[in-house]
Amino acid sequence: MKIILASASPRRRELLKQIVTEFEVIPSDAEEFIPNKIPPEIVTELASQKARAVADKTGNAGVETLIIGADTIVVHDGRILGKPRDEADACRMLRGLSGDSHFVYTGVCLLLMREDQVETDAFYERTEVLFYPMTGKEIEAYIKSGDPMDKAGAYGIQSGCGKYIRGIRGDYNNVVGLPVARLYQEMKERGFII
Repeated sequence: MKIILASASPRRRELLKQIVTEFEVIPSDAEEFIPNKIPPEIVTELASQKARAVADKTGNAGVETLIIGADTIVVHDGRILGKPRDEADACRMLRGLSGDSHFVYTGVCLLLMREDQVETDAFYERTEVLFYPMTGKEIEAYIKSGDPMDKAGAYGIQSGCGKYIRGIRGDYNNVVGLPVARLYQEMKERGFII
């Protein structure tokens, strides 16, 4: 079986290597359409859109192919925090997260192309993240590092922001961008991993 990760994220690539030794990376260029405001539905729909876009791009060459799409959002006080538009937006997000808790949702879509059939299944994982308070200088220094600019919620738990994380409730890897333990179990249950 050929496996394709429909993501340009180097973090997702590293996480997938924990459970799959050989896979191809084909980033999705799907224009994201968010149909509603319910976080689990948003992330599973966006993950599905990414997987379908890569399926349309690659087509079915007669080889059984599993495409894995994923999308992550941060939700704080009922508001969805995507990637910051600029440094001011990153500062606003980090001020809000400082000294508070929020949820990280990652949706995953498994799209299987087999002969002339396409099967899809999607799931999501949710993790609560608790932040220590951050001073204005700490927020400014973290933003100047550049780390927050390509991450939902304007922070990377696995990088420079880790020192401000008081705790998590749930899957750490989900916060990084791919709930590998759950993905492994879902793939195993479907016979994609032996």
